[in-house]
Amino acid sequence: MKKWVAGVIAATSIFGLAACGSDSGSGNDEKELVVGASNIPHAEILEQVKPVLEEKGIDLQIETYQDYILPNKDLDNGDIDANYFQTTPYMDLQMKENEYDFVNAGGIHIEPIGVYSKKYKSLEELPEGATILMSNSVSDHGRILTLLEKKGLITLKDGVENTQAQLEDIKENPRNLQFDYEYEAALLPQMYENEEGDAVVINSNYAIDAGLKPLEDSIAIEDSNSPYVNVIAVNKGDENKEEVKALVEALRSKEIQDFINKEWDGAVVPVSE
Repeated sequence: MKKWVAGVIAATSIFGLAACGSDSGSGNDEKELVVGASNIPHAEILEQVKPVLEEKGIDLQIETYQDYILPNKDLDNGDIDANYFQTTPYMDLQMKENEYDFVNAGGIHIEPIGVYSKKYKSLEELPEGATILMSNSVSDHGRILTLLEKKGLITLKDGVENTQAQLEDIKENPRNLQFDYEYEAALLPQMYENEEGDAVVINSNYAIDAGLKPLEDSIAIEDSNSPYVNVIAVNKGDENKEEVKALVEALRSKEIQDFINKEWDGAVVPVSE
């Protein structure tokens, strides 16, 4: 009886070792990289680099988000490895307000912000006291005010850094424009469709997602040399990980830049720094 039990144990042990040996010999050392992103254009761009990273042994998983708050919370919590949705000024503001310890692993593209109107065909047509709707994202206010200043509608106070400008920094507002900034950025395309306000300022990713063509449908649009570059954000220290470097390299490749230019025709502008 003892010999039979010993034999079963020995056989079981041999089977177990064989099974372990089979797993270890599978050669499956693929690394997983989870990146949070806005639907358009970020997630669509990431889809284009999945095969490239796959060849390098990196399994890119894309988590999509509909807002600008959760992607940073999830990155800070370690639920995702990186995110791709935000500009550098927005990331800087979020780090300051929430004590995040993020790093810009690389800039990928610019989405020029645009002004849209169902009522007027140009900024020059906006009447005295016109209401301009904009997002409650403070980091967007500077770029909007800079755009309006370049178009001659307002003047900012001397010495104000454009990316830091806020409504109280307006020095001259000859048309007495009214700024309503209590809205989530994702809601602005619908407000435009509903003809709310006299003009609506919409981020290009939300405009594109709503079927708008920023270069054709806007009545004014930000220059493509904007400092508001969309970046790959990671927790400090992770910027040196091989899979993160591979992601940034793939996103900056000529193949992906050509895809961006062809797909969005200037509404999304690739960068290489």
